[in-house]
Amino acid sequence: MSEKNQDELLEKEDQQVSNEEMEANEAASTSEDEKDEKDLRIEELEKELAAARDSMLRKAAELENVRKRVQKERFTLREQVKAEALEDFLPLNDDLLRTLDASKEANIEKSFLEGVEMVSNKFGDILAKYGVDKIDETGVPFDVNLHDALLRQPAPDDDTPADTVLQVLERGYKMGERTIKHAKVIVSQ
Repeated sequence: MSEKNQDELLEKEDQQVSNEEMEANEAASTSEDEKDEKDLRIEELEKELAAARDSMLRKAAELENVRKRVQKERFTLREQVKAEALEDFLPLNDDLLRTLDASKEANIEKSFLEGVEMVSNKFGDILAKYGVDKIDETGVPFDVNLHDALLRQPAPDDDTPADTVLQVLERGYKMGERTIKHAKVIVSQ
């Protein structure tokens, strides 16, 4: 073989090796491109999954907040309706208590008086059952949330501070922290 043929042969082999390397590089490049596309798709799907989880958690939290709010509103409404229903019976209870107070000084049959006391006690039990407390204390500081001042008069002695409840003219009632009916009082000056 001549040198020229050998050179041609070597050139052909180099070209062939070069072509094979290019094909291998292209295949590797294609394989890397496919891997990059797959990695990108995986990242994209992971982001979508994270967004879906976040959305689901937010919706669950929102649902729980709605549940709590509805429960609180139901409780508040129940307490309001209970207070309004009891409020209608409070004047009747006050009348019974006034009757008992007035009957102590009058000459009334004992059995009749006992009957009125039993009815009054039942009213008191029902009010206690529903958490209704009387507002009828004297000697306490005047509280605009509990009392209505009908009259101001001088204190009976120097030891009594100003704005002290001296006398309760009409009982008040409260249920928990809510005042159902303000007590009508006389307050010191």
